[in-house]
Amino acid sequence: MTTPKGKYAWTATVGEKGQIVIPKQARDIFDIKPGDTLLILGDEERGIAIPNKGAFSELFSAAFSENKGGEEE
Repeated sequence: MTTPKGKYAWTATVGEKGQIVIPKQARDIFDIKPGDTLLILGDEERGIAIPNKGAFSELFSAAFSENKGGEEE
């Protein structure tokens, strides 16, 4: 079975302190370095997601944009 291009799956073990190790291949592909801050999103029905680094800045840009959904000042 082949996987779609750009799609990956890994496993990670949760340690006693609740920490997980992101597999090296995933860190390399997504340019995750020691000390980076990751955004972790959770949905009780759909699970946990760790979006790419760009999503962090996009989320804050959207949350603090000057145009608040068409509201007039």
